[in-house]
Amino acid sequence: MTCPAAPFQHLLRMTDEVGLLEHAKGIVPRYEHGYCDDVARGLVVVCREPSPSAELVTIAHRYLSFLAQAQASDSGFHNRLGTDRRWHDQPGTDDCWGRAMWGLGTAALRGPAAEIRSESLARFGQGSSARSPWPHAMAFAALGAAEVLDGWPDHAGARRLLASASAVIGEPSADRAWPWPQPRLSYANGAIAEAVIVAGWKLADDKVLRDGLRMLEWLLAGETRNGHLSVVPAGGWGPGEPRPAFDQQPIEVAALADACARAATVTGDSSWLAAVEMCVAWFLGDNDAGVALLDEQTGGGCDGLRPAGRNGNQGAESTMAMISVLQQGHRLIAAPQ
Repeated sequence: MTCPAAPFQHLLRMTDEVGLLEHAKGIVPRYEHGYCDDVARGLVVVCREPSPSAELVTIAHRYLSFLAQAQASDSGFHNRLGTDRRWHDQPGTDDCWGRAMWGLGTAALRGPAAEIRSESLARFGQGSSARSPWPHAMAFAALGAAEVLDGWPDHAGARRLLASASAVIGEPSADRAWPWPQPRLSYANGAIAEAVIVAGWKLADDKVLRDGLRMLEWLLAGETRNGHLSVVPAGGWGPGEPRPAFDQQPIEVAALADACARAATVTGDSSWLAAVEMCVAWFLGDNDAGVALLDEQTGGGCDGLRPAGRNGNQGAESTMAMISVLQQGHRLIAAPQ
């Protein structure tokens, strides 16, 4: 498998003394759009890097500081910070809370400095008392809880959060043609399946684990076309809608790679890893448009796949999705055969 090293130069370009800027025009950060929960995803990919540089350790501190400022006393999180350094929203428990919990859980276990790990664990514990009615928010939080339970198996807050996530996501439909808990696929769908898998695994609930694996198997089959990935577009996908569809989003591929890598770990079935290879290949050009989403010159990830090419803007979300998938690819290469 061909897999370039995960590049961080564009992520560093998008990071300033406050946090991680959300959007870019081409490779140029758009300061007018400010900052959002992309900071939490930045913390995830930096903490997943096995040998982070001093620059990456510095931005890990910065991202954690941003999340600390975003966390409210009721355990919710702000999402939108302007370049005026004012919060432009009220704290809540939507996706920004879930992603913050994912980032904090990952940093608690994998943070590149002891103070990052201890502070992240404490803030995860505070945030774990909150709940969200939204399946994606609970799924992201569940991924952070699974990280915490890897390091602290008896962490009560993380265990309760996993159980709640499984309940909010719900059971897959009995319909073999659409065994998904929601009537439509939307974004980062792999995270939904992965959350169910880790809930079943960590809580020793075999039925929930089987449900999650069945959901992921169906999702992967539906997102594979002519031997390559053809993933759910930005507008979502429902029963009977034509494929391929555009704009395809890098976040969908990153969520699928994480979920399939997790399924391989949990089950010991290495056949799941073929999907990780397809995720890497999607970024390198084996996709419906036949064009790479990784810009090797800039180190950025392009914002979407169009019928005749790619969106040349290189925002934070897409760049981190690309980094995450290449990190999974390198773990696969490094694993003993």
